[in-house]
Amino acid sequence: MTEEFELDTGDLERRMEGAMANLRTEFASLRTGRASSSMLEPVMVDAYGSPTPINQVGTVNVPEPRMVTVNVWDKSLVGKVEKAIRESGLGINPQTNGTIIMLPIPELNEERRRELGKVAGQYAEHARVSIRNVRKDGMDQIKKAKADGMSEDDQKFWETEVQELTDRMVAAVDNALETKQSEIMQV
Repeated sequence: MTEEFELDTGDLERRMEGAMANLRTEFASLRTGRASSSMLEPVMVDAYGSPTPINQVGTVNVPEPRMVTVNVWDKSLVGKVEKAIRESGLGINPQTNGTIIMLPIPELNEERRRELGKVAGQYAEHARVSIRNVRKDGMDQIKKAKADGMSEDDQKFWETEVQELTDRMVAAVDNALETKQSEIMQV
């Protein structure tokens, strides 16, 4: 028999927390009726031949509660930034004034709130899939150790540990989704 198998549950948990952090970032990008510079974080601009985050091609500001502005540093990128915002699915119609792109944030109507709720659900499902992929990786490590001579009791113990961690993280995703959807639907 081989030496005692020790699964690095800390590594699995860290990777699952990474999926949660990514989900929080995506949720921050969903607007809830007020302007926020974080809503532009997922927008990528095709600048100089590669996808670039919008905050690396201009300064993002929130001068008033219903307005976001992007002051583009390179005049030749203004059209590309405007196009990236228009195609981002944020539902915002950019207005250009020289190198400054203004993004007026309209009131959310009921239909748009439902759409944003669905988008939040898609983000949550991506996070759940990521967490399940980490779970699968952990289970594969356990199966390999079982093939190398781990006892059945140890196998059951580690599988239970990984499953409990997965269940806890999926519950956290579900709670975050519920909170975000109620925030979106709040008038």
